Amino acid sequence: MGNKEDLLDAARSCIYERGFAATTARDIATKAGVSLAAIGYHFGSKDRLLTEAFTDESGRVIGDDLERRIRETAGQSVGAAFPQVWADIADLFGSSRDVLVASVENLVRVHRTPSEQMRMGELNDSAVSEIATMLADAHPDLDQSRARAVAGLYMVLLNGLTIQWMANPDGALPSGTDLAAAISVLGRDLAPVDEKGP
Repeated sequence: MGNKEDLLDAARSCIYERGFAATTARDIATKAGVSLAAIGYHFGSKDRLLTEAFTDESGRVIGDDLERRIRETAGQSVGAAFPQVWADIADLFGSSRDVLVASVENLVRVHRTPSEQMRMGELNDSAVSEIATMLADAHPDLDQSRARAVAGLYMVLLNGLTIQWMANPDGALPSGTDLAAAISVLGRDLAPVDEKGP
């Protein structure tokens, strides 16, 4: 591994041990076995290192599971697959508690760190694009525009359900079937959407 990868690993380890607020650049550099200057060289700042390290980590844990769920429904229509993708999502959250706690902490950190807000926006946009590609591959009936729209909804649901679960881990989250029923009701009542936009 190179210094950059060592720093990413060390940052993730420090986040889990100490949390974002208590993690210093010196902590990360010491754990990585590199100089403090290496953080500036590879990432520009400790904040950027933390953003990159944790976005990578949450993508690996949460994103990989979402990808597995989407791929398992390949060949079905996206509507038929939807309840299966979101079934038992609380099980994923329960097995990923440390990642979710750090993820929420990271959002607060980014909110308070203007220099990281644009980068987080870029990373979120990239995540939606990746989900859209997965959806288009799994459901050939979706064109890229509709895959992107569904991917955006998936990201919103994932973030919202995460916050709801964090606030009450023992409470019931809506099931995939519940969410599908709500979307079905909205679909019947919504006015037709102009695909070309305004």
